[in-house]
Amino acid sequence: MPEVLNDKLELDDIQSGVLRPRPAPYVATYIALRIDDRKAGRALMRRASQVVTSAANPTSPLADTWVSVALTHQGLKALGVPEQSRASLAWEFRQGMAARASELGDTGESSPENWEKPLGSEDVHVVLVAVSRDEQHLEAALDRARKMYQQMEGITAIWRQNCHAPPNEKEPFGFRDGISHPAIEGSGVPGSNPQEQPLKAGEFVLGYRDELGGIQKTEPEVLGRNGTYLVFRKLHQRVAEFRRYLKTNSTHDQDEELLAAKMMGRWRSGAPLALCPFHDNPELGADSQRNNDFLFQADDPLGLKTPGGSHARRCNPRDSAIAGVARLHRMIRRGTAYGPILPEGVMEDDGADRGLMFAFVGAYPLSLFNLSGSTMESSLGQQVTKIRFLARAISISRCRAARFVSGCKASPGLSLRVAVNTALCPDCERCAGLLILKVRLRVSS
Repeated sequence: MPEVLNDKLELDDIQSGVLRPRPAPYVATYIALRIDDRKAGRALMRRASQVVTSAANPTSPLADTWVSVALTHQGLKALGVPEQSRASLAWEFRQGMAARASELGDTGESSPENWEKPLGSEDVHVVLVAVSRDEQHLEAALDRARKMYQQMEGITAIWRQNCHAPPNEKEPFGFRDGISHPAIEGSGVPGSNPQEQPLKAGEFVLGYRDELGGIQKTEPEVLGRNGTYLVFRKLHQRVAEFRRYLKTNSTHDQDEELLAAKMMGRWRSGAPLALCPFHDNPELGADSQRNNDFLFQADDPLGLKTPGGSHARRCNPRDSAIAGVARLHRMIRRGTAYGPILPEGVMEDDGADRGLMFAFVGAYPLSLFNLSGSTMESSLGQQVTKIRFLARAISISRCRAARFVSGCKASPGLSLRVAVNTALCPDCERCAGLLILKVRLRVSS
């Protein structure tokens, strides 16, 4: 495919979940599949092409419900995608997160041998996800998705995770979640900060120009075009321990809330320290038109209001003067909560598994993960968040033909058009993995 000079996004070939923020409130389900038979795997991809959702209609009333399908690196191998094509994908994707666990601080309880199974194995080949605003529409989406694989010999469902928005729309530590979303040129989806200019699509989607004018490509180009890379982590959150940490390091209740806000960069209501540094403003926190309408450089260059090490500022330095360019290698964050809520005031762990399915979307996975991983360690502390599994993910494209993360020529006689929005895991057998995007695949033999 010749170099594309027109950077108009091919929205019908991009997964909806790449460009659209998740609905609020939300419910979601993740299902992992293993391909035991290559022929069955190809049939699964053909069925998937009829189920997955594109980003072509961002204003549709149905846009808040979507189904996505992802392939791990092992899944690409199971389908017969040749090594020379897989080698053109980012080395971080192929190397795997487990191989860099020591460098990333994933040691002790968060080391690869402790990741949730089967997500740390080579068995995860395909992951499908259904997301919606309510249970009724989610179940309808799941019904469509289940028809992809049920009663298919050679395809086995091996894992499931249900997620939901708590009634207060906050994550387990009590912070309002899902506030910030960048504007992307050509997406048709507005950003949440009216003071920020839209970012070049190549910062998030392969095959388009990024902020420096470069274009990431794969071999063949269709393998990566209209896809993206993802970093995906499942975080078990120790809510009671977080609460005890705040109390131990505070003299009264107001100090606890301020300490929590300084760690996050926002009050738990969602109100940003940049706009109300001394007291919470729940009305502001709940106002999606105002709660992300701020920059840093003119009013708070030294981080006296919003600390430079806070989660919000490290994930998105906005216009801050940093060692680098703030508009480069931005991320789209996708977080969905799982597990029961720990009641307010409870200071001892009840043994329940609760936390976040945490995904970062962007075209530069190394920058994304190094930033996000160090941010979590710095702002929330390893003492309160244990990593249950991690995954390096990749979303390829949608084929037009069908502690506190076009002819691949797979073999003679086989034409495998892989335009997949896939997910995760590389060669490393220890790498936990997956994420969710979409796949449309045409197979002819």
